Amino acid sequence: MTDDTQRADYDSPWKIILEEYFQQAMEFFFPKTAALIDWSVPYIFMDKEFQAISYDAVQGRRYADKLVKVRYLSGEERWLLIHVEIQGEPEDEFPLRMYTYNFRILDRYKISAISVAVLCDSNKNWHPSTYSFVSEDTTVYFKFGSVKLLKYSRRIKELEASNNVFATVVLAHLRTQQTLKNPSKRKEWKFSLIRRLYEQGLSEQEIRNLYKFIDWAMILPEGLENEFWEDFKKFEQERGMTYMTTGERIGYNRGKEEGRVEGRVSTILTLLAISVGEVSEENRVLIESLSLEQLDSLTKDLLSFTSTGDLVRWLQQNQNS
Repeated sequence: MTDDTQRADYDSPWKIILEEYFQQAMEFFFPKTAALIDWSVPYIFMDKEFQAISYDAVQGRRYADKLVKVRYLSGEERWLLIHVEIQGEPEDEFPLRMYTYNFRILDRYKISAISVAVLCDSNKNWHPSTYSFVSEDTTVYFKFGSVKLLKYSRRIKELEASNNVFATVVLAHLRTQQTLKNPSKRKEWKFSLIRRLYEQGLSEQEIRNLYKFIDWAMILPEGLENEFWEDFKKFEQERGMTYMTTGERIGYNRGKEEGRVEGRVSTILTLLAISVGEVSEENRVLIESLSLEQLDSLTKDLLSFTSTGDLVRWLQQNQNS
C-alpha cells in the first residue's frame, strides 16, 4: 500500500473542509441546489442521525459522509445527504448504497433527502448517478447528484481563477493524481498551490485550513518533504507571515502519524471480526500497541487467518519484533 493510499483510507480532512465551508462546497459542486437554500438560517450536521441510517454499511475507501439539515428559501425544511467518496476502483454497490441511505432517511425520519456524491477516483469510465430496478410489476428509479473531480482536469484555468476554496481543494486533488510517479513535480505543485493561498489574500485561519488539506493530499517522500518545508519557511519569512511555526509543524506531523495508526487499528479489527470473530479485549490492547510497520504486516497476514488461534500466534511472534 502506498503512502497516498494510506492518506486516502485513514485520514479525512475532507470532513473538516466540508464542515468549515459547507456553503462553498454546495455552491461549487451543486449550484442549483445551493441556490434553493436559505443560507441565513444555520444548517445542522446530523452526525448521530447519519450513523443510525448507515449502521451496517460496508466501509469502503471513503473520505466523508455527511447528513446536513438545511432550510429552503421557500421556508421548507429539507435534509441533504452529502456523500463524499474516494474510490480506488469502481464499486458496483455504490448506487445501491446511495439509494439505501436515501430510503432509510425517509423511512426513519419521514423526511425526503437530496442525495449528492463527489467522486474522487481516477477511472474516467465510472460515473454513477442512478440506481434502478425493473420487473414485471415493480419499477424503481433513483437519481442522485454526482460530480466527478477528474472532469475538472479540463477546467484548470477556471479553477485557478475561482475564489471558492473548493477550487483549491480540487486542484490539490488533481495535481496529486497527476504526480503519482513524479514526486519532484508534486513538490513544485504543492508549493505553487500554497503560495496561491497567500496571493488570494485569504485570512490566516483559511490559509491554515487549506494548507492542512493540501499537505494531507500532496504527500511527499521524507527528503522532498523536508525541502518543501524549508522553502515554505523561507517564503513565509519573506512575506512576513509566519503562520506555521516549526514547533507546530512537528506536532502536526505527530498528529498525522497517530491518526494513521488509529485508522489502521480500526480497519484491522473490522477485518478480524469478519474472518475470525470479535477480538478479545486482551488481543485488542496488543494490537493497539503495535507500530505502524507491524500493523502493515498484520493487515497482510490476517487474510490467511482462519481462527483466533492464528491471531494469537501472530501476536506472540511479532509484538516484540
